[in-house]
Amino acid sequence: MKHIFQTYSDQANTTLLLLHGTGGTEEDLLPLAQKVDPNANVLSVRGNVSEDGMPRFFKRLAEGVFDEEDLIFRTSELYEFIQEAATQYSFDSKNVVALGYSNGANIAASLLFHYRDALRGAILHHPMVPRRGIELPDLSKKDVFISAGKNDPICPVDESEELQTLLASAGCNVEMSWQPYGHQLTIQEVEAAAKWYREHIQ
Repeated sequence: MKHIFQTYSDQANTTLLLLHGTGGTEEDLLPLAQKVDPNANVLSVRGNVSEDGMPRFFKRLAEGVFDEEDLIFRTSELYEFIQEAATQYSFDSKNVVALGYSNGANIAASLLFHYRDALRGAILHHPMVPRRGIELPDLSKKDVFISAGKNDPICPVDESEELQTLLASAGCNVEMSWQPYGHQLTIQEVEAAAKWYREHIQ
């Protein structure tokens, strides 16, 4: 998968997995990583799916309607890529924290839904429920931060609340952060995520 790997400190314990939104690239979230943890390794990945020329992490059938078969395949593809990258770049695959926005947050949530050991934790900006009707793995001791907009036309309030409930029922320690905005990623969310990270991950 097309990606960027950066290491900022010989003492880095955590690797931030950056996952962009629809139409983004592996460059988009690099400034956020610096705000969240300037000492962490960074593995920033570009989605392998193209929708009218816009990179995505999995296909969709319509706005808010996921292609579930492709989602499962792409989640497995990303999981395997993380393991390969950990070997290539010598970082701890058990200490990866995802930082995703929109489509990137959805694939990060899907990693949690499908693989118990994929992530140590996650920052999910404007995510949706990746799949319904499946049993989640035991996610005890996983920390997840969800930020959402109360006026988000793409990701309604009940969608974010359902994701929180599903993750919590699987054992996750989930913190919700609500903003009075739409689907855009705001500086308030980034700052709230950085504060959460310092309290729960570092």
